[in-house]
Amino acid sequence: MAEYDHTLVWLAVLLLGIGMVMVYSASIAIAEGSRATGNQPMYYLLRHSAFIAVSIVSAVIAFQVPLRVWQRAAPYLFLFGLGLLALVLVPGIGREVNGSRRWLSLYFVNLQPSELMKLFVVLYAADYTVRKAAVMHSFRKGFLPMLVVMLLTGWLLLREPDFGAFAVITVIAMGILFLGGMNWRLFAGLIVTLVIGFLLLILASPYRMQRMIGFMDPWADPYGKGYQLSHALIAFGRGEWLGVGLGGSVEKLFYLPEAHTDFLLAVIAEELGFAGVAAIIVLFAWIVARAFAIGRRAVALERYFPALLAQAIGLWIGVQAIINMGVNMGVLPTKGLTLPLLSFGGSAVVTTCCAIAVLLRVDWENRQLMRGFTV
Repeated sequence: MAEYDHTLVWLAVLLLGIGMVMVYSASIAIAEGSRATGNQPMYYLLRHSAFIAVSIVSAVIAFQVPLRVWQRAAPYLFLFGLGLLALVLVPGIGREVNGSRRWLSLYFVNLQPSELMKLFVVLYAADYTVRKAAVMHSFRKGFLPMLVVMLLTGWLLLREPDFGAFAVITVIAMGILFLGGMNWRLFAGLIVTLVIGFLLLILASPYRMQRMIGFMDPWADPYGKGYQLSHALIAFGRGEWLGVGLGGSVEKLFYLPEAHTDFLLAVIAEELGFAGVAAIIVLFAWIVARAFAIGRRAVALERYFPALLAQAIGLWIGVQAIINMGVNMGVLPTKGLTLPLLSFGGSAVVTTCCAIAVLLRVDWENRQLMRGFTV
């Protein structure tokens, strides 16, 4: 029997490799034409390569940590994450870009606490659900405490504002509670409440309302509210079945904003076509399937925290990929979410690689127990 899931490793490596190539392709014109990058065409490629190197080292370290240690540390990591989210909002400490205050400056790189918080929420929610398993049917004892901490997390994220991270973290928490055996009536009520809450958030915020209007009909204002989406759709249209060829994108030439981050999939669609996008979707679906298979194996071994942790990581990566793809294709309103393991962004790549490493640790410990060893 293998020591770990080789398929999962190669899926992650393949996505990181594709991401490196496509980030370079999508950013070369922007980097060459910007004084901020020193007019260096390889600026974003070099930085992204450094992020990937740091991510691999971080993942190797995360893999060495036993799951019992992760479980004990989960509440403290969650509190640490809340502290970072609060610190971002402090004037003079949090760094503001394009009207959003989401980053902490570490001089040579910016840290985005909302990305770290996704991993911390996964750990905390899995630990909470296991600890409260006997009372998960109770609104007061099982559901209400989790609701309070999630509302606090959501409030801090919306103050930045980071609606995309808020949506992903909400889905992660809901998914873990559902998988952990929450009463179906409570779960149904939660879904209705969340839908009403999301609608109220959109109606109460002018900029979110403008995004929704631009999403509904981007061609009504292609040079204003619908600018990003209209150019993303043009990129998808130009790509057709097999794309215009690697490096041949026109939309990345100062037309499509955030081409190397939030809208990287549009560049992939234009250069590699439907075939390239379909391949990316298959790779993400495969990772999610492996995560749930690892979780099911942990359940069979009566290891409930690792099981919830594995499935939550799969849920996180799958939901974030779906939201990013939906935004790029015009199926969902525009949000500031990267494509996991592919898009440019240090905090996101490091956190996702650490999550993959934790998932591999779940699988490794499963295999050790099946062979009769202790972990």
